[in-house]
Amino acid sequence: MALIGKEIQAFTAKAFQKGEFIDVSSENFKGQWSVVCFYPADFTFVCPTELEDLQNEYATLKELGVEVYSVSTDTHFTHKAWHDTSEAIGKIEYIMIGDPSHTISKAFDVLNEEDGLAERGTFIIDPDGIVQAYEINAGGIGRDASTLVNKIKAAQYVRNNPGEVCPAKWQEGAETLTPSLDLVGKI
Repeated sequence: MALIGKEIQAFTAKAFQKGEFIDVSSENFKGQWSVVCFYPADFTFVCPTELEDLQNEYATLKELGVEVYSVSTDTHFTHKAWHDTSEAIGKIEYIMIGDPSHTISKAFDVLNEEDGLAERGTFIIDPDGIVQAYEINAGGIGRDASTLVNKIKAAQYVRNNPGEVCPAKWQEGAETLTPSLDLVGKI
């Protein structure tokens, strides 16, 4: 299912953040940029390395006006237990959503029905709740949060500069393109 350009489906869920259980809904995504990072399960191997890497970029993402949400099919109670026992996960300040009903994982089309776990999916959602970019990796392939920062900067640039697009490997401050007949066949 293609999710680009589509509004996220409504949901409500329990989450863990900074020592507390909180309620989260799709409404939290409105009015700000959001990153949703799905991962298979707590207390695993690749997952803590990815979530710690995402935490290492969290301050930069917050400076860009982005809130981060990690999601697995575990409960918010399991997230707390993992946070309390893992050195890597204990650093996490962003919201960890529990999706034991698989509602959110299904809505983002990342649920592996055979094992009941989420695939490694990363979604960039704009302030209108619209999916602007996503990437899904196989279970054994960890993600790099620094590339996520560049994608968000490009998405924000395009949103704030209608008519311009960011070419491959675009970095903040670099030239963009303005699509037109004049460019056809000249790149």
